[in-house]
Amino acid sequence: MKHFILNLAFACLIFSSQTYAEENLDTKLANYRTNISELTQNLKAELMAAMKIGGPISGLEKCNTKAPRITTDFSKKVGFTTTRTSLKPRNTANAPLKWQKVVLDEFKKRKAKGENPNEIEFHEVVTVNGQRQLRYMKAIPTADKCLICHGENIAPSIQAKIKQLYPNDKATGFKLGDLRGAFVITENVDDE
Repeated sequence: MKHFILNLAFACLIFSSQTYAEENLDTKLANYRTNISELTQNLKAELMAAMKIGGPISGLEKCNTKAPRITTDFSKKVGFTTTRTSLKPRNTANAPLKWQKVVLDEFKKRKAKGENPNEIEFHEVVTVNGQRQLRYMKAIPTADKCLICHGENIAPSIQAKIKQLYPNDKATGFKLGDLRGAFVITENVDDE
């Protein structure tokens, strides 16, 4: 009987640890979604303000100088690393890491099978250099306004500015709804 009670207590302990970890993961993922939404709004507001003043050329200049700073400041504020990546990056600093490329390729397959690009996301917990890390990616679909600088028919003056600011640009030729890239969050997590 003592063995049964001990085994039952041990099983309950394992189950409650797994439940806590799953609940903690759900909380973290919800937090990531909220934070990406906030970052998206910050980036969009900065871009729209610049475009309102000086059109797409001004928007490109603002993206070039302010977007990296906004993202870095945001990461410091929330306490985990937030970046953007793409299979066709505009800025070479945003080229995908190996694991991110695998996820982006999978995102393309999921979209091709009919999954809503606004809902495509990924997460995993891995160990890197002895530290557990939670990785999260959220797809960035191409919106109508994105096509001005990322579409198939870009005005020559905008093309010239892109070439000037981003000599190795690959982020053109997109159509409405295409997956343009993804937000990436990485956070070191304790064993839970």
